[in-house]
Amino acid sequence: MESALDRARQAAGDRDVRIAGGGATIVEYVNAGLIDEFSIALSPVLFGSGIRLFEGVDAARAALDPVRAEPSPRVTHLTYAVRQR
Repeated sequence: MESALDRARQAAGDRDVRIAGGGATIVEYVNAGLIDEFSIALSPVLFGSGIRLFEGVDAARAALDPVRAEPSPRVTHLTYAVRQR
């Protein structure tokens, strides 16, 4: 995970690095202290079960501060800043 991020940062130069993945990927990077902001697309489609979105985030190490919410009829885009505690 860290070596892939290092390679992406080198390739990006001055630009932002974006990591694609799901909830588990976000939790891994937040807990490792490797990201400062993330966005999720939340769609209200129910398939009979679900997951807790931030289950596994180490609340003793990281706090999530809401930055932006952009709703639409089918999806809401949420952005959070990650603050280390």
